Amino acid sequence: MALADDSAESTDLRTRTAPEPAPRTPGAAHAPAPPPARSAGAGAGPALSPWMSRLLVVSLVIAALNLRPAISGLGPLLEEVRDGLGMSGTVTGLLTSVPPLCFAVFGGLAPRLARRGGPAAVVLAGMVAITIGLVLRPFAGGTVTFLAATALALMGIAVSNVLMPVIVKHWFPDRVGSMTGLYSMALALGTAGAAAVTVPMTDALGGSWRLGLGAWAVLGALAVIVWAVVCRPRTARTPEPQAVEEAVPEETEEGEARTESRAASHPAAEPALRIAKSPTAWALGVFFGLQASAAYITMGWLPQIFRDAGVSASAAGLMLAVTMGMGVPLSFVLPKIATRMRHQGPLVLLLGACGLAGYAGLWLAPASGAWVWALVLGISNCAFPLALTMIGMRSRSHSGVVKLSAFAQSTGYLISIPGPLLVGALHDFSGGWGVPLLLMAALMLAQMATGLLAGRDRVIEDGR
Repeated sequence: MALADDSAESTDLRTRTAPEPAPRTPGAAHAPAPPPARSAGAGAGPALSPWMSRLLVVSLVIAALNLRPAISGLGPLLEEVRDGLGMSGTVTGLLTSVPPLCFAVFGGLAPRLARRGGPAAVVLAGMVAITIGLVLRPFAGGTVTFLAATALALMGIAVSNVLMPVIVKHWFPDRVGSMTGLYSMALALGTAGAAAVTVPMTDALGGSWRLGLGAWAVLGALAVIVWAVVCRPRTARTPEPQAVEEAVPEETEEGEARTESRAASHPAAEPALRIAKSPTAWALGVFFGLQASAAYITMGWLPQIFRDAGVSASAAGLMLAVTMGMGVPLSFVLPKIATRMRHQGPLVLLLGACGLAGYAGLWLAPASGAWVWALVLGISNCAFPLALTMIGMRSRSHSGVVKLSAFAQSTGYLISIPGPLLVGALHDFSGGWGVPLLLMAALMLAQMATGLLAGRDRVIEDGR
């Protein structure tokens, strides 16, 4: 959530989940900001028939529903997968670390692919990869094959995740906020639904974890059909140059070349941002990484913690669904609250305190208070929309927000990779969950500290 917990999404433009008014200058009054000027070509978007417009809305929802079941559906069946494939705790931890690794590696390919074939075509390819990966997982005879099939599905998730906001901007430029909200809600529902439904669905299919995990390929196949229809019109195959261009991080060689070209053509323009020299950017990157690590630890290990405490597999899946489902309402509420505050530190501390309370509960009474711990950890996991909102507030310009998003999320997902792996290794080493929970609490304290720095009322254009 965490989930969705969302690219290398290093180039992910999901900063659109932040409120739409332009970020205010530090110290400025809280009066409404003037509407940002539209650049050429970013106005009304392509003309769509009512039928095509409705189809695009449906396609966005179905795509979003497919972006997390491959991850959150695995947690409730992790014990069965471990036993069936003979995984150690360390290898299982590697499995739970695969999502952020794939997001970091494959998400960066999405903008280049989109410039060649169009964003919709790449999303279609992503849905195909997700579906094939989910189909292949049940046939895995060993750990390597299972990891490879999972990586294929996650590759599709990574490129789709990066380009969905570009799709929104291209076809719904005047409804970016509402469509992004719909997309985010569907993503959270897909995360929570997979956690809740996977175990009952597995039982209904005869109790085989292979069929339970593979059944999610049906939803993927539906997305492939819908996006194949979307890609048929010529407008769906044609990328929006500005939207796709903005998805390329300036830290790449291609992005630097484009920045230099623009500077030569427009001498009066502001100097190029050196994002890696900004303390605020680094604070946001580390905060994003620590909250992502907490989210993937929760998705991967929380059901197993409950099951080891005596909770049934079905109930553990429902508890994970509660945890992930908290992102549905709070993803809308938190950004609105955050933008009314000069310093988002109090929200960071509140969410962190919920995480620490949840970890303490898992240590002291994992079974008797399981529903409470699931609820407070769900609140804590909503640091994700808060992080996206802060990214949107830490720059004055749209291009600055895109650069900051690319830097913070690419840095963050790389930072998040070791967390789930260490939790599995420490569980194997100690034989229980006490030491892993201490690690999780330490990471949460670090998240709170960096969040306080990231939440300060500053913008990267000031070199801070």
